[in-house]
Amino acid sequence: MYTIGELSRRTGVKVPTIRWYEQAGLIEEPGRTAGNQRRYGAADAQRLSFIRHARELGFDLTAIRQLIELSAHPEKPCADADAVAASRLGEVRDRIARLRRLETELERMTGSHAHGTAGDCYVLRSLADHDLCGGEH
Repeated sequence: MYTIGELSRRTGVKVPTIRWYEQAGLIEEPGRTAGNQRRYGAADAQRLSFIRHARELGFDLTAIRQLIELSAHPEKPCADADAVAASRLGEVRDRIARLRRLETELERMTGSHAHGTAGDCYVLRSLADHDLCGGEH
């Protein structure tokens, strides 16, 4: 059995986050000692590590709930978990595409290498006139 501090150290999840996950229902509220101290078991540490890894991969809480539910029912099809992961992959690919457009625009903005005054600065003009930036919103 672990105290909340020991669980935090073991899993790399901060104590307030552990408490928040309890309130959100992602981990079960632990048993308590006679002194009202939380006590966690190995299953709690495994669940918390699962959640931490899912969060590192950018899964939102809804997706994490779905994955936890699936892991609790090993007879369910893996395709359900694949669909959750595929959805996250689509989100990542969309973000990468937006970041690539952002990179291209910033390269274009800074590519003029103007050494004049701020009044002639392409970066400042392009921020003031969105059409200079290719009109993307």
